[in-house]
Amino acid sequence: MPHRILFVCLGNICRSPSAEAVLRAKAHDRGLDLQIDSAGTGAWHVGKPPYGPMQEAARSRGYDMSDLRARQVTVADFDRFDLLIAMDQDNMRDLQHLRGGVAGARLVLFTDYAAQAGMDHVPDPYYTRDFDGALDLIEQAADGLLDQLSV
Repeated sequence: MPHRILFVCLGNICRSPSAEAVLRAKAHDRGLDLQIDSAGTGAWHVGKPPYGPMQEAARSRGYDMSDLRARQVTVADFDRFDLLIAMDQDNMRDLQHLRGGVAGARLVLFTDYAAQAGMDHVPDPYYTRDFDGALDLIEQAADGLLDQLSV
């Protein structure tokens, strides 16, 4: 069972920190002890907090992301984590490229855990402006991931 999970999106200010906050809360509610982090494939927002409108949408559902700060994913993350979860195919390709021939963490798409949603990616609310829709999908996928980890 993977205990160290890293969520990865493009800038680490919307989708991946939301997934980190949601999974932390849901794992805590289930009594699961997981190491959860998030990162971006790009470095534009390193050191910055999650995007304000994303934080507001998450806060309205009881998730606090105010202490999170963006960072860029590194090759070392493939050793530090058991599971790297990409938000879309572009993130997955970037992770596969960064990984190169290094073994280590398993790579998956987050939507693999929310098959009932019929989505192949988590749309980026920074561009779509649909923060609640992104959170709906993130919550579904987090539940699916936790269900699989609990088996």
